[in-house]
Amino acid sequence: MIVRPTQLVAALIAGFAMVGAAQAQKAEVIHWWTSGGEAAAIKEFANMYNKMGGSWQDNPVAGGGGGAARTVIINRMQGGDAPTAAQFNYSNQYREAITAGLLNNLDDLAKKENWDAALPESIKTSIKVNGSYYAVPVNLHMPHWVWSNKAVLAKAGVTKDPQNLAEVMAAMDQVKAKLPGVVPLALGGQGWQEAILFQDVLLANGGKDLWLKVFKDKDLSSKEFRKTLEDFRKLKGYVDAGSPGRDWNLATGMVIEGKAAFQYMGDWAKGEFINAGKVQGKDFGCALVAGPNTPYIIGGDVFVFPKSDKPGVKEAQAKLAAMMYSKDGQVAFNNKKGSIPIRTDVDLTKVDACAAIGVKALKERRLLESQDQLMSPDANGAMNDAISKFWNSDQSVDDALKAMQVAVKR
Repeated sequence: MIVRPTQLVAALIAGFAMVGAAQAQKAEVIHWWTSGGEAAAIKEFANMYNKMGGSWQDNPVAGGGGGAARTVIINRMQGGDAPTAAQFNYSNQYREAITAGLLNNLDDLAKKENWDAALPESIKTSIKVNGSYYAVPVNLHMPHWVWSNKAVLAKAGVTKDPQNLAEVMAAMDQVKAKLPGVVPLALGGQGWQEAILFQDVLLANGGKDLWLKVFKDKDLSSKEFRKTLEDFRKLKGYVDAGSPGRDWNLATGMVIEGKAAFQYMGDWAKGEFINAGKVQGKDFGCALVAGPNTPYIIGGDVFVFPKSDKPGVKEAQAKLAAMMYSKDGQVAFNNKKGSIPIRTDVDLTKVDACAAIGVKALKERRLLESQDQLMSPDANGAMNDAISKFWNSDQSVDDALKAMQVAVKR
């Protein structure tokens, strides 16, 4: 996404003049962004903080789609050795930390920036608890996209970007028949990636109604849900034997390099294409998993700011939070990340075709809560475990359905 950044507002820096220009405020920031595109994005925040007189201490924790990092964060907060700031997703992941009184609120920044009016209700639901804000939103991701290598599709005789699951499967059949050395579907065989793929199929088969029926109402009795299980199983026939344990960015790399035709993955994958110098519409294609009217599921990232008795920490946290939400911070970070800014008052006129879909959805407030927001962490984890078991075994559709019915009601 290419947008034109403004100059940093002088008042943003002046507001922290009391700290003293000569004193570099150290800020240890824990996150799980370790791929090429992710590292380039977080570096924009780091550079901006350093230019404001701070000292960014980067602490990336790889693995598990953030699970390993979240464990480190929670353990350190509970042990009295909290970082200055820590990454989470829009979800209930940090709700227990709020309840335990481990996080500082951001009410001063929220009031200054008028978050009550500026942020979509579905975002506020995730970051505002008991009347106070506890996390700064930095972007909006959509986890449910399909990415393609246009040169590979052309060689296979696919003349246009597929727009739904049926068209993708037809195109993969052509790739399988005409390009035996190319993997039709690149997949990282990790639990969270398998869960995203399952959700992609669910959206393709039932859209918003099925999404809410499953994750909100906990009702898995529809024929559309059974078809989701059947179609999900069919997709395994397009995946290569090297899938188990593969990281998501390595699967993206297969598409970038022409070793695979498609990948189902969130729009953070676009950051990898950008980092590799690829151009949307020329080198790679993108589409929402059920076409342009696919519900825009809320995904994305926030930073929380744990309480600490160390001197200067609260001042550093205030500076970090203001920088991350600033127009410059939002633009610079999201240009590299593949996501879109959570703010709608920045220059969004020059975005690529993929990002334009997200911008339109955000402005129209056409957002839908993620499964992380609709289910408890226990239920969400149990559901993901059931999905992985079904994908990685010969379990029948009937048995998988029974297991998932138990999982969603935990």
